[in-house]
Amino acid sequence: AVQVVMNDQGLAQLAAAIEARTREPWGVISSSPAGSARYKERYAFLTRDSVVRYEDGAVSYLDRKRVFIREPFSARFRTAGGDTLVVGTVHILYGQSELDRVPEVRELGRYWSWLEEIYPGEQLVLVGDFNLPPNHPAFGELRQKARPMITGGATTLSPNGGFASLFDNVFVARDTR
Repeated sequence: AVQVVMNDQGLAQLAAAIEARTREPWGVISSSPAGSARYKERYAFLTRDSVVRYEDGAVSYLDRKRVFIREPFSARFRTAGGDTLVVGTVHILYGQSELDRVPEVRELGRYWSWLEEIYPGEQLVLVGDFNLPPNHPAFGELRQKARPMITGGATTLSPNGGFASLFDNVFVARDTR
């Protein structure tokens, strides 16, 4: 999953670079532009065709309350072994302060429930830039249904090239092994 896709040319260049490095074909799907009137970006999924392929169901979240600046994007994939899974991706608003991030993070519990409804019985994975650490109280509703895979260390690159926070993360269903 890739967040902050600014244009098709950049996405095509990334896919070509990955294919050159791995010497294997990769599939690419992307969302419609999401964001405010002044700023929009896309989400994308790149899949190594020999391992996993896009199956169906690519859809942006129907955010009826308009909580998200950039509505999450999801799709169903099939592994080479025949298993399916659904991956949702999100880029939470950073804003001017932590308080600006809280409404979208709180809405992730409702988003997870929506994924369960849209893709019944599927294994769910939520990835993205959450702009808050996974132990923040705003994750309360989501953490009733899902758990973060990374709970220690840091995952987000800082401007100096080091790792700075646990903002980038992966959530899976609580009963996932």
